[in-house]
Amino acid sequence: MAFIVTTGASGRLGGRVAARLADAGVEQRLVSRQAAHLAPLPAGAHVVSADYGDFESVRRALEGASTVLFVSASESADRLDRHRTFVAAARDAGVAHLVYISFFGAAPQATFTLARDHWATEQHIRDSGLPFTFLRDNLYADFLPGMAGDDGVIRGPAGDGRVAAVAQDDIADAAVAVLLDPGAHEGATYDLTGPQALTLHEVAATLSEVTGREVTYHDETLEEAYESRRRYDAPGWQVEAWVSTYLAMAAGELDGVSDAIEALTGHPATTLGELLSRE
Repeated sequence: MAFIVTTGASGRLGGRVAARLADAGVEQRLVSRQAAHLAPLPAGAHVVSADYGDFESVRRALEGASTVLFVSASESADRLDRHRTFVAAARDAGVAHLVYISFFGAAPQATFTLARDHWATEQHIRDSGLPFTFLRDNLYADFLPGMAGDDGVIRGPAGDGRVAAVAQDDIADAAVAVLLDPGAHEGATYDLTGPQALTLHEVAATLSEVTGREVTYHDETLEEAYESRRRYDAPGWQVEAWVSTYLAMAAGELDGVSDAIEALTGHPATTLGELLSRE
C-alpha cells in the first residue's frame, strides 16, 4: 500500500508535518537520523533511521513510498553531496513524487550562499526525472527573535533590506496540502512567505512591542559582521552563510510577498506579531 514518507521528522518542520498528516489519518513512514527522539510516534506512523549520505539506508527507507517530503539536510560543508545521494536513492526506490523544501530566491548566483545549494538540488531533482514540487521558504519567522543577542541587539549588514519571513506552522500547512494531493502540484514551484516584508528595524520594533523586551537593530559593516561572529569559532563556510543571509536582505533577494500560503492552505499567512503573540 502506498504511503507518505516524512523526512527530518525529529526537526521543527518535519515534526509539524508528521503531526498534521497523523491528524488527517495518513499512513506515513518517518525518516530521521535521530529516530530515538521520535517517541511517542504519531498515529499511523512508524520510524526508520537513515542518513542522507548513505544511499542504501535512504533507498530502503523510501522504498514503496508514493510521496516523499524531502526536508533539506542539516547545514554542513557536504550538504549538496548528501542531497544528491538522497535524490539518487529516491529514484532507485521508485518514489512517485518528491516534495522538496527549498529556499526563496534559490539561484546559482544567489547572495545567500546556501540558496545556491538549494538551486543545485532543485536542478538535480529536475534532471533525475522524478515528479516534483518545490516549496521555496523564506526565512523562518520563528527564528527572528533568536537573531537578537543577549543585549537585545540584532546585528548584521542588511541595511534597509526587507525579509518576508514565514511561520513554520504555515509552511507545514502548505506542505501537507501538497502531500495530500501531489498530482495537482506536479512541476510547481511555490514561494512561501509571510504577509509582510519587513526591515530589521521593523522586526526589532515588533519584537519590542509584543514581547516587552527592548530590541534594536544595528546595521553592521561587512568587517563588523565577520568580526562579531569570530567568537563562535565556526568554519568559514558557515560564517559566510550567516553573513550572506543579511547581505541577501540588503540586496533585496528576500523581499517580495507571495499569496502561496493562502492559496495552498485556505488561510492567510501569519504576521510576525501574530506569531509572537501565540508564544
